[in-house]
Formats: sequence, C-alpha cells, structure tokens
Amino acid sequence: MQPYKSVHKTRRYQALVSQFGTTQIHLRNPLIIAWWSAAFPGFGHLLLSKYLRGLTLFIWEIVINVNAHINLAIIYSFTGQFELAKEVLEPRWMLLYIPIYFYGIWDSYRTAVDLNKVTLLAERENAPFPNFSITALEINYLDMRTPWIAVMWSFFMPGAGQLYIHRIITAFFILVWVIIITYFSHILDSVYFLVLGDFDQAKSVLIGQWFLFIPSIYLFAIYDAYVNTVENNKLFELEQKNFFANRYQNSSFDLPLNLVKKEE
Repeated sequence: MQPYKSVHKTRRYQALVSQFGTTQIHLRNPLIIAWWSAAFPGFGHLLLSKYLRGLTLFIWEIVINVNAHINLAIIYSFTGQFELAKEVLEPRWMLLYIPIYFYGIWDSYRTAVDLNKVTLLAERENAPFPNFSITALEINYLDMRTPWIAVMWSFFMPGAGQLYIHRIITAFFILVWVIIITYFSHILDSVYFLVLGDFDQAKSVLIGQWFLFIPSIYLFAIYDAYVNTVENNKLFELEQKNFFANRYQNSSFDLPLNLVKKEE
C-alpha cells in the first residue's frame, strides 16, 4: 500500500484575502461566541466567518420571532403585564423557535473550539497566503487599520465599520437588515416626535416587536468591527514579518542570542 501523499503542499492557511474581504482564523473564547449566539442566533457564526450558517440562523430568528411575537411578549414581561405576554405568544411558531435557538448556541461553541485547534495547527505550519486581491469587482489588500475608527463608523451606522475593514459580506447583510428593521420599527418616526417634544406620539408610533432587534445588531456591529480590525492588524504584521524573514534574512546568519550561547 502506497503512503498517503497530499495534493497540496499546504494543509492549513491562516487567512484568505479575496474580493469579498479578508477571512482569517484566530483564537477565540468559545464562551463569548456562544454568548453572541444567545443574544441573537447567527451572530456567533458570523464572528467565526461561517457566513452561510450565520445568515441562515439570522433570517430564521427574524421570521420565527416576528411570527411568534416573542419580542412583544418580552416587552410585556418587562413591564409586568404577564397575562398579556402569555396571550400574544403564538405556540405554533414558538415551539419551532426553541430547538434551533439552542442549536445555534451549541453549534457556535463547538465550532469555536474546533477552529481554535485548527488555528494552532495553522500557526505552527505558518504557510504563506495571498495578501492582495484585484478583480473586476473589487480590490482588497492587507493593511493597518485604526480600531477606534471602525468603532466610530459602526456607531454612526451599523455595517460602515465592516466596510472600512473590507468585510463586504457582513457589511452588506448588516446594512440591509438595519434598513429593514429601522423601517418596520418606525424608530426614526419616534425620534422625530421626540425632537418635537411629543413623547406620547413618539411612544405610540414605535413598534416594539421590531425595535428590540436594534440593540443586538447595533452592539454586534461595533464589536465585530473592533475585533476584526485588531485581528487584521495582527495578520498584516505577521505577513510582513514572514516576507522580510524569507526574502532578506540569510539562513546562515547568527543572531546575537546564538553568539551569546557560543561564548558561554
């Protein structure tokens, strides 16, 4: 029996730079990933760059939550109206919500643990990866970015921070859904009446069922933009270090540490 021979010399890459963004693997805290999945199904997977799974769970959360009236029941529960909370819940939709909700938490935690193992192996292999991509649609390249600028743009408009660091898929999805949720929640109408001092009207026009989605998306956009800016900067430094070491560092050159050991 012939020994196994890999088709590719490199088994694991630490990153991929493409027209749609920079995708990389790095060490993460699985509990934080699971927490984001609990806050909003799909967010934990998006943080792990598991886009198809994350976007599927995100859309599932919106559809089931709205039809089951879960956010509305939460509002009534927080205001002490427990009977109304029980009445507005739709059992046929709510029972669909529970298993997938817990699946999202479990799967994001499991995936984070697995990717941490893969990350350690990829770091040991330290294989080269492309740092520049140019296509007819877009140009992307590794570069240093400022984390607080990504946070600032995410604060002004969720998704803008992701555009700043070239996370096109996440940015597009966040921007589209922020527009949809803002429209159906009537939050801008409410802000308008607040500015005019008409607090009763501002309260009456606000649709709480949709409004409760906004804080989670808002905070996620800020967190995701900050974390990925920091990690992209680390990736840029790693690529620069490997490039200079491979191109300019002579393998026979004795580092000072080696000289000191020889003298001892």
